[in-house]
Amino acid sequence: MKNLLIVLFSFIITNALSQNFQGIAYYSSQTQMKDFNISGEGITPDIKEKMMEKMKKAFEKNYILTFTNSESVYAEEEKLDAPNPSGNRISMGFSGGNNSKYYKNFKNKQFINSNDIFGKEFLITDSLEKFDWKITDEQKKIGNYTCNKAQIIIPVTKEDIEEYEEFKKKQEGNKTSFMTISEPKDEIIEAWYTMEIPVSNGPREFWGLPGLILELHDGNTTLLCSKIVINPKEIIEIKAPKNGKKVTKNEFNKIQEDKMNSMMNENGAIEIKMN
Repeated sequence: MKNLLIVLFSFIITNALSQNFQGIAYYSSQTQMKDFNISGEGITPDIKEKMMEKMKKAFEKNYILTFTNSESVYAEEEKLDAPNPSGNRISMGFSGGNNSKYYKNFKNKQFINSNDIFGKEFLITDSLEKFDWKITDEQKKIGNYTCNKAQIIIPVTKEDIEEYEEFKKKQEGNKTSFMTISEPKDEIIEAWYTMEIPVSNGPREFWGLPGLILELHDGNTTLLCSKIVINPKEIIEIKAPKNGKKVTKNEFNKIQEDKMNSMMNENGAIEIKMN
């Protein structure tokens, strides 16, 4: 009876908190470069090292998740670009610029993602994806918060294997290569969430756990929450992005895939421009 009352009390408190719950979570991202292998005529080890370092820094970004109990927006933290005396930079020329925003609305189960491909803006609007989370017994501390581990397992598909085999054939005899593709296998997305922050949300498109996601591992990318502000003095105002051509998630993925294919040469190598 005592345990039941404790659980019931905890539920009532959590539910009451979540009614007017709002906050700001700050995340940093890092991406491992193991799938990139720069090689070719005239590319010395020193040049390769510098190029790899530039690419690594390009993927190190900071993001802010602003949330209430019913909606949120996740966007890259605005900052001034550092001066580049040499004038050299690596241009991937692909989606996910500084203006990219990911808006989630839990009342109507919808998301809106503003994104761009080579400067062309898109407004991806679709239903929130339901994730098949597998909650484990593992726990750890992230800052002052006790976190539980959850996973999503995405099985490898026949199409993934066929694409990998086709890419390998194109790579044979290729003199210059900027990216390798690992043999496809089941993908595991790992999240660490805390029930001490009673909001079912997280970075990017991820949500659906009984607490805020503070750490996320998706492929080669890790997102880690470094700071949280709960119920700030100023009332949070969340605005959904509005600019861009409206498309569904599947339509945008097709546009992105076509653009990626157009960047490949006849040997299947992705060409990266040095500006």
